[in-house]
Amino acid sequence: MRKLFIAGNWKMNMGPKETSNFFKEITQLNVNSAGKVDAAVCPPHISLLAASGNKPKNLNVSIGSQNVYYEENGAFTGEVSISMLKEVGCEYAIVGHSERRQLFGESDAFINRKVIKCLAEKLTPILCVGELLDERKSGTHFDVVKLQISDDLKGLTAAQVSNLVIAYEPVWAIGTGETASPEQAQEMHAFIRKELVGLFNNDVAKKIRILYGGSMKPSNAQELLKNEDVDGGLIGGASLKPDSFAELVNIAEGVVK
Repeated sequence: MRKLFIAGNWKMNMGPKETSNFFKEITQLNVNSAGKVDAAVCPPHISLLAASGNKPKNLNVSIGSQNVYYEENGAFTGEVSISMLKEVGCEYAIVGHSERRQLFGESDAFINRKVIKCLAEKLTPILCVGELLDERKSGTHFDVVKLQISDDLKGLTAAQVSNLVIAYEPVWAIGTGETASPEQAQEMHAFIRKELVGLFNNDVAKKIRILYGGSMKPSNAQELLKNEDVDGGLIGGASLKPDSFAELVNIAEGVVK
């Protein structure tokens, strides 16, 4: 059985001072003390050092980055390399988030290079895929996600992708108050897993965790997480407060499949 994974994407929120306070508060909540659930938070780059520096060693919450570049160093203003992220304690990097695709024009070919580099350097990528509202309404959502997965994982072998994490983002449900129904989430997650079987093999498809990234919060987490192919959540707003993030992790700990 795949271990559930709750990952917080803080987006452009929480500076170093707020990040330090977050870890002081969450430490008092005794969150994930048994390590039954994998948990991580992804602060802005400026707050990564504050996160790793204030996270107690016995707290089972990892640190991740919201982005990464595929070159090691050089004239790439504003970018960060994998070695830089590892130096400040990162174990994960979000790659291909819908906001990076839509607002900053990241193509699947560009995202593919990031995924390849992360896997080669053993920084676990959380690869985001998902459709826009018009694509959902037009019935092309499966085609869109299929193409993203195929292009984003191009050139990789089954052995290379075994530690990959995928996050399904119904873009129409992010920050809108809308949420895909548990049935819609399960349907797409099962579709993604089937595509992974075709691209790689059944064993790898069973191993890869697929997170739901469409406004998961404490009020809907249990219904979403109990689905067979929903292996956790990529959490936005609900991950910014220690109590709601801890509640999500506790909910995941109690899910039995």
